[in-house]
Amino acid sequence: MEKSKKRLIIFMPSIDGGGVEKNLFIISNFLSNKIKNLTVITFDSRFNSQFNKKIKILNIIGEPKIKYSKYYKYLRCLLLLLIEIKKQKCLVFAFQANIYCCILSLIFNFKLITRSNSSPSGWTKNFFKNSVFRFLFKVPKKIIVNSKDFKREIDKRFNINTKVIYNPLNTKEIKKLSNKKFKFSFFDNSKIKAINIARFTDQKDHMTLLESILILIKKKINIKLLIIGYGANKNKIKNFILENKISKNVKIINFQKNPYKFLKKSNLFILTSLYEGLPNVLLEAMVLKKFIISSNCPTGPREILANGKLGMLFNTKDKKDLCNKILDFNYNIKKNNKIINRAYKSLDRFDYHSNCMEYFKTIKEFI
Repeated sequence: MEKSKKRLIIFMPSIDGGGVEKNLFIISNFLSNKIKNLTVITFDSRFNSQFNKKIKILNIIGEPKIKYSKYYKYLRCLLLLLIEIKKQKCLVFAFQANIYCCILSLIFNFKLITRSNSSPSGWTKNFFKNSVFRFLFKVPKKIIVNSKDFKREIDKRFNINTKVIYNPLNTKEIKKLSNKKFKFSFFDNSKIKAINIARFTDQKDHMTLLESILILIKKKINIKLLIIGYGANKNKIKNFILENKISKNVKIINFQKNPYKFLKKSNLFILTSLYEGLPNVLLEAMVLKKFIISSNCPTGPREILANGKLGMLFNTKDKKDLCNKILDFNYNIKKNNKIINRAYKSLDRFDYHSNCMEYFKTIKEFI
């Protein structure tokens, strides 16, 4: 297939290494083989090595020595975006700062596609915001969302027509990275080897997870929990562990470039989010054949887990319900294996090539 010669700018000011970023790398690298003139704008150079060398990367700074706020990164990158669109007409594909990109597109009349990453439940809290979003969401040529539930929710709320493209899943890379050998004895001698991989933010609701684990420890259930992540709530989580004297059962480690080698050593993945879009981490757990217990939050988990047929769903923020689901997992190992195998077979929906091609076809309409 001949490469498109027109310019595409992918806009992602703040890259921190989470699920959205994984999709950014996968989609950008795939598009670089289809689109000749592809540029990524991001604030710093920490993750430049994750991009294909065919991609032109524009950074504001190199490796950051101090921590910059998200909004400072947005501002600097938006100014850089303006400079670039004045040089040459292009299509902008925004992974982040979508509202600001909509405003610039309205003023400077450039073509825009946006990708929304999390349910409106988490970011539309008042009438004024909803009114502004309802107006600005008419600006992009296309808004891409990553689950059917997400589409139903956002389309109804803002009277728009979004396009669903599931997250492309690179199963070969996940399996390859999971096989990296390393010493890790934390899970030794525990029946339930639970893991949670998420940013330490209120959205991920680690407190419900920790309170449930505390109940199980008091019931003398043989469980250990590994939490991998980074973020503002780290001290809050650490303090809970110390105050309740559960450090033998609960361990925190910092963000990992390769979390899959840890995930492989577990037998249960737990997600406690208050809202999502389509959480990549559940798909990754399914690739490595781990049983999943997830909050039934908007949006994504219910869709991924087929309303509970491919894993368990518990009521959001309900520590007792989560506790009961973990106990159910503990007492039904044979039943769990059948569910794990069904979940693994369901991953065709998230095929890497077909979903990346959907992104390319959508972009090709406007470039």
